[in-house]
Amino acid sequence: MIELSEQSEKKLPLDMYRLSDVRQEAVKQGVAVIQLLEESYGYTPHEIIRELGQLMHIPVLEMKTVHTLKPAFELLPFSEAALHECVLFQKGTDYLLAISDPFSSKLRAWAEERFEMGLEWYLMHPADLSAYLTQQEKTMRAMDNVLPAIGLDDIQSGIEDLSLKTINEGTSQVVRLVHSTLYDAHKSQASDIHLEMVAGALSIKYRIDGVLTSVGVMQGADLAEQVISRIKVMSELDIAERRVPQDGRFKISIQGREIDFRVSIMPSIFGEDAVLRILDRQALSDHVEGLTLNQLGFNETAIATIRRLSSEPYGMLLVTGPTGSGKTTSLYAAISEVNKGNDKIITIEDPIEYQLSGVLQIPVNEKKGLTFARGLRSILRHDPDKIMVGEIRDAETAQIAIQAALTGHLVFTTVHANNVFDVIGRFAHMGVDPYSFVSALNGIAAQRLVRLLCSHCTVEERPDDQTIIDSGIQIAEAGNFKFRVGKGCGQCRGSGYRGRNAIAEILILNDEIRELIVAQEPIRRIKEAAKNNGTHFLREGALDMVKAGLTSLEEANRVTIVA
Repeated sequence: MIELSEQSEKKLPLDMYRLSDVRQEAVKQGVAVIQLLEESYGYTPHEIIRELGQLMHIPVLEMKTVHTLKPAFELLPFSEAALHECVLFQKGTDYLLAISDPFSSKLRAWAEERFEMGLEWYLMHPADLSAYLTQQEKTMRAMDNVLPAIGLDDIQSGIEDLSLKTINEGTSQVVRLVHSTLYDAHKSQASDIHLEMVAGALSIKYRIDGVLTSVGVMQGADLAEQVISRIKVMSELDIAERRVPQDGRFKISIQGREIDFRVSIMPSIFGEDAVLRILDRQALSDHVEGLTLNQLGFNETAIATIRRLSSEPYGMLLVTGPTGSGKTTSLYAAISEVNKGNDKIITIEDPIEYQLSGVLQIPVNEKKGLTFARGLRSILRHDPDKIMVGEIRDAETAQIAIQAALTGHLVFTTVHANNVFDVIGRFAHMGVDPYSFVSALNGIAAQRLVRLLCSHCTVEERPDDQTIIDSGIQIAEAGNFKFRVGKGCGQCRGSGYRGRNAIAEILILNDEIRELIVAQEPIRRIKEAAKNNGTHFLREGALDMVKAGLTSLEEANRVTIVA
């Protein structure tokens, strides 16, 4: 509140005389007028664009309207639009030119000379215009092969270096598409790239903030097959084998930092699909340096509970959830907090995604015979105090981890399950002795990542009553919720969301719950005992975020199941 008050005091009512003074000051400082108004005079992006539009009699083009228009790149090519920081849109038979700098006389002179037809001029905020161009650039690089790339033979020379300069030096159509896709995905902070073969085409998607976003569709079955073959060559896989799944990996360098790509090739009815997991180790290491549980977005109760479980002298802390739910990050945050240099901490992972100082980290190498089970046996002979097992995948690994927890070690590990109660059935299915399991287990934490509404474009919007009822909320209780949605803007790439927070449900193993598990009582009874013991379920955590206006009801329904 204080910061907003200070900004309000700086604000000056804009008129043409004051605007002239600001323009002169902007020239002296070498900054844009809009930037100066925002940084020095406390205007928000929405306010400054509205004020300028009124003063200069130029209608404002908002991001929600932009998405309803068609860019006329056939008349004003993308490269030319990016150079002049403008976009030409077609609306019926009319053409709209969106600009971000209404003070540029050069732009006006260029546009009047460049276009013979009449234009309607519109004003966009520079951030929105830049975000729109970035979106279009990513699509065009993937679909239309705008960017050339490095030649195929260059792979053998070592780690490829991708930059705008090197990308513009090649001519191969296939390599152009592959490398521009890799470059764009990293630039968009995507976690995965999906290359999906459809009838006579290749669909390209990025997973951003846990959600798949379509980049475009490239027509041509032959070219699509060559793209998959290119990925195989980079991953040192068999390009002749198209009937069985294959896994590989490769590295490239982008902007001076090494990026790892884990590749999964899967046969489909139209050919082969590829999924590439992007691992920016430097960014992950920067992120995990000094990482604490507070930074992950858990509520205070969950943080206190996880800290208590990770500070026990022995036993097992299990974290569960689907792929990409932040399990590894949570374990590393917990380990970072307890790593005081007095304990021997050893991890075995596949792969090692983060690097921690003072911790012995062992990568699984199944081709060489180093599995989770074999590595864990060796770890126990290395005098550890705390052990992290990246994932329990089979009964042998589960048995060894449980024995380690029972013999005085604190074991951190993950397992794939939908919630804390499904973990019990997962271990029973592995044939693990339930008495040993509950004796070793201190607690189970299930988690999800929920997208946060973008603070720049969020508005209050109540869903219809049927949606509220279908979401398991009583109409009488709906008044307690702060229903909000994101409309999409330049700050959030038009998605309406920016960033994610973690929610968790944590099951603490007390004597009552241990007895129920050993007696193989129905899950319903275990849930009742857990709720009485203070367990806060995932659905409740997601709805709490909706109540606080941090996320939308749609996002809560996407991430959690209606009870």
